[in-house]
Amino acid sequence: MIEKTRNFLFKIFKRESFIGKIIDKLFTKEIIMYIIFGVATTLVNYITTFLLKKFVFTTQATGEFTLCNAIAWAVSVIFAFFTNKLFVFESKSFKFKVFIKEFLSFTAARIISGIAEIFLPEILMNIGLDQTVFGVKGMVAKLVVSVFVIIFNFFFSKLIAFRHKDKTGEEQDASSAEKGENL
Repeated sequence: MIEKTRNFLFKIFKRESFIGKIIDKLFTKEIIMYIIFGVATTLVNYITTFLLKKFVFTTQATGEFTLCNAIAWAVSVIFAFFTNKLFVFESKSFKFKVFIKEFLSFTAARIISGIAEIFLPEILMNIGLDQTVFGVKGMVAKLVVSVFVIIFNFFFSKLIAFRHKDKTGEEQDASSAEKGENL
């Protein structure tokens, strides 16, 4: 699937071209999987927000959208942890110590972006980015914030949560650590 995506992009942009070279460097399996699961995580977040706002918190009370965002954020972080661990960074270890370290560092890193995810949409709504999508006011602001959050989270996941040290103390990413390879 990854190679098919790369080959499709190379049909549009020749591999030898400037854009083709960028595609070759940036569209690795890890990044493509992160994009796929980043979109899936965003969908989980949006669907959770939509369902909560549409069926649970149905008034326009101040802070209600923020509460929906907070709950949606927690659900999507749990979803993202497992998809990133297993499919993006390929950290297959479920040893208690490794699992807890990854989960806590992943969650701690996501708190920073979670603050943005929870509070920035309402700030953007207050300055005019309050358009309605699917009958829910503020979803455009949420989309703008989501783009930045996905990029920010990739670097935190790669550099903090799924980074391990080998027996010599050398840093390794999760996929290399599982295979016993150095970076």
